[in-house]
Amino acid sequence: MEQASPIDQIAERVERLLLRYEELQRTNVLLTQQVATLTQERDSFKSRLSAARSRVDALLERIPQNAAPVAATGTPSPTDSRF
Repeated sequence: MEQASPIDQIAERVERLLLRYEELQRTNVLLTQQVATLTQERDSFKSRLSAARSRVDALLERIPQNAAPVAATGTPSPTDSRF
């Protein structure tokens, strides 16, 4: 078998490097799109969380400060000061 000349070896290596470069570019585009999608999803979740926190805070503000603790059965707890 005849060995390729140094120029042919270099040309072959350059071709392989170009193919690899193109592959990496495509991968980079896909990853960039994925990051953008995930960033948008994260921002949406943060917005939803903020809205939920606001609703919970509004509900907590509606609870009277001197309200007696009530058990899950709807009856006042034994520590209720009204007894």
